[in-house]
Amino acid sequence: MPQLGKKPKVLLTGAAGYIASHAALAFMEAGWDVVGIDNLSVGQRRMVPEGVEFHELDCRSPEVFDLARSCGIDIAAHFAGLIRVDESVFEPLKYYDNNVAAAASFFGSATKAGVKGIVFSSTAAVYAEGAEAPVSETYPKSPASPYGRSKLAAEWVLHDHCSVTEPRHVTLRYFNVAGADPKLRSGPRRDAQHLVKAVSEAAVGLRDHIQIFGTDYDTPDGTCIRDFVHISDLASAHVSAAHYLLNGGDSVTLNCGYGRGLSVREVINHAARFADAPLKTVLVPRRAGDLVTVVADARKLRETLGWTPKFDDLDAIMKTAIAWERKQLAEA
Repeated sequence: MPQLGKKPKVLLTGAAGYIASHAALAFMEAGWDVVGIDNLSVGQRRMVPEGVEFHELDCRSPEVFDLARSCGIDIAAHFAGLIRVDESVFEPLKYYDNNVAAAASFFGSATKAGVKGIVFSSTAAVYAEGAEAPVSETYPKSPASPYGRSKLAAEWVLHDHCSVTEPRHVTLRYFNVAGADPKLRSGPRRDAQHLVKAVSEAAVGLRDHIQIFGTDYDTPDGTCIRDFVHISDLASAHVSAAHYLLNGGDSVTLNCGYGRGLSVREVINHAARFADAPLKTVLVPRRAGDLVTVVADARKLRETLGWTPKFDDLDAIMKTAIAWERKQLAEA
């Protein structure tokens, strides 16, 4: 535990990215000091919230150890990594290098620096195709893409590492993260690829159509089904995980979602209520590596961390996502 009267400190990798920037806000609001690193190969410096001690640094750099030790970091949270399923199919080595090798290096540096726990950003893409919804943490793992396999490999690395060293870990398997900070202090990057981002851009006129990748899936309307979780709720789960580790909690892997599945068409139809003009869709073939249905059983997360989401509602996700795009448009 931090010394009495001393704020706990967290080190975030990928601090200039979508998820880590929201996590930084959540940690600071919870009374933590936040140190962030990012090599800015993908992240954008403007995404780092005010109040974060930021260093332009690759998570594999030997300087990570020096920084973590000198700052007295209590918890390390590893967000840095590549996330595009379709790209991973065609560039697998890029994903294994960034998502496995870099993660292993960071875990080692953080441990040598004396951190008490590591929070790791994983994904529901580790689960086998055909999982019955909702899927629990014990469901068989057989990822359909190099992206999913790289994240599962990193999970194994962290598990094995923490089994023989002092830090404990919380691995959070994200489902589909969406939305923006309700105060619009942060939101998705301009080049983000996910569905809610595309729908939000179309809703404010920043793109003329939304692509639907595959309409022949075995679902009620033929499109993929996903469990969309608001970014601010995901961020709060990281704060809960950090407190859990500081208080001596054991290593654990947890799903992070709401347990409610929505199809691609349902999301688009819902967003149309908030759009400035009718939303045009274009049907295109399936993307390589996409799963049919991905919905979380998140009971273990709620029970273990006491996590209570505040934005478990598609309206909240879409309203904040579209408000963020309107803000970007006004500031352009």
